[in-house]
Formats: sequence, structure tokens, C-alpha cells
Amino acid sequence: MMISQLPEIPPDLRAFMAEIGPQWVPSVHIKQMIERFSAVLKYSPKDGVTVRRDCPYGDHSRQMVDVYLPNDGQTQRAAVLYVHGGAFTDGNRNRSDEMFGNVLTYFARHGIVGINVGYRLAGDAPYPGGTEDIAAAVKWARDHAGEIGVDPTRIFLMGHSAGATHAGSYAYDKRLQPAGGPGIAGLIVISGRMRAETSPENPRAEKVVAYYGTSDAAKLNDLSPVSHVDSSSVPTFVAWAEYENPLIDVHCAELVFKLSAAKKRTPPVVWLRGHNHSSIVAHINTAEDTLGHAIRQFIENPR
Repeated sequence: MMISQLPEIPPDLRAFMAEIGPQWVPSVHIKQMIERFSAVLKYSPKDGVTVRRDCPYGDHSRQMVDVYLPNDGQTQRAAVLYVHGGAFTDGNRNRSDEMFGNVLTYFARHGIVGINVGYRLAGDAPYPGGTEDIAAAVKWARDHAGEIGVDPTRIFLMGHSAGATHAGSYAYDKRLQPAGGPGIAGLIVISGRMRAETSPENPRAEKVVAYYGTSDAAKLNDLSPVSHVDSSSVPTFVAWAEYENPLIDVHCAELVFKLSAAKKRTPPVVWLRGHNHSSIVAHINTAEDTLGHAIRQFIENPR
């Protein structure tokens, strides 16, 4: 793949991101980022990729995955299961015609099978429903590994925002794993809400309560992914943006600290300058490849 084929982020969009950066207005940071990056991503190349859509892993209409396959016939590939965000009560694996397929198209064009995971929201499946769906999606990927050309020992989970919460609970909390462990090679946390809390500074506090069913600090601490990190935790990559949903950067930094203390070395980390909570995933498969390249390096050498 030639990097020149990929669209640049336009200067006016860069300027808009810088202008809105220090603020947190969901209608701007989410809705407008989706709309404006979708207009850029429609020019991103999608050749060399076959997409199998709406593959069910459960009975609910949201329990489906889309599979993005490289078209070169090779097998025993790594796979990335991408779990979208949405503050527990919203979101979709296909927020637009371009997002979040851009993430999986990017991986497939780099020879990695991409799996776009849908899951039930808080109204249908409060805690631990989201994580139960991640467990089922991982099982689906392992069960179908031969069919989709995946090495079952090289399956990675990648979650953004609340999707990273569900993925992190599965990766770290042994109470939510099958008897043999999570069955993944690593976890990729992108702007993840790794601590469940309802502090006054958290603009999504009511959505935390909607999913977890409590505002009790001690209970939320016990249910937080970051509370279950230990020396045996799966290899983890952590990234967050300069302009984050309030406290998301703090949660990610806490995760890095806990992993470092438990494993006696720091995990790979990316702090993405100039980006916000939505653009950190919306820009993937454009000409800016800092984050994508770092993730691919992690997949090649997880630790």
C-alpha cells in the first residue's frame, strides 16, 4: 500500500479540531467529527479487501460482526476485533458508511483480518452484558479462525471509549473470562473508560450508572477494568488524545501506571497530539499513520 494513496486530513478540519479541542461538547466532538471525517474517509482506498457483513455470534440484532479480509489468500494471520464506543447507551459498529469500517479496512489492507464487533447496549444488557458479548465475539473468532484465515493464537481486542471498557473487563477480570483464560494475544485500549466512576467532573456519569446499575464508589471500583490488572495481564497497548472526553486521559494514565507497577515495565503508549476523543479513531486509514503504525508494531511484538 502506498501512503500517497491515502487522503490527507484537510487543513480546515485540523483547524476546527484545534479550535474545539479544549472544550467538551458531545454534539461537536462526536457528531461533527463523524460527519467531517466520513467525508474524508470516502476517498480512502478500499481495494484488496473483502467484507463479510452481519455475521451473527448471538441471537440479538446487535450481536453481529463484520469481517474484513485481505484478498491475497494467505492464512494464519493476526486478527483485530474492534469494539466501538458510545458511553454504554449509544453507538453502532457502523456509525456511518465510512466509520468504523475505516479501522478494519486499515488493518485488512495491512494484512491483518479486521472484525468489527457490535454488542448490546445498557438498556438491553446492563453490566456485565457488554463484556459477555465481547466474550462471545472472541469465541466466534476462535471458532471461525480456520474459515477466515486467522491464527487463533494471534487474536487481539481493540476497544475505543466504552468499547474499551467492555474489552478491558474481559481481558483483565478473571471472573468474566472462560476457564482457560481470555484467549487473546493482547489488548489495544484507545481512549478507554478504564475506571467506572461518577465524579462531578465526569460528564458521562449518568451513563455509567445506566450500565453498572449503581453509583456506589466501592462497587464501581470493583467493577472497573483497571482494578483487575496484575502481573499476568495480557500484553496491552494504550493510546489517548490530547483533547479527551474529561477524565478519559486520567483513566488511561492510571491503566499505564497499574500495568507498569504490576509488570515492572511500561506498556507501549501513544499520546496523539491535536486529536480528540472521536478523531483518534476517525482518522485511521488517512495519510496520518502515527497511531496505526504503532498498533501494527504492537501486534507484531506484543508485550
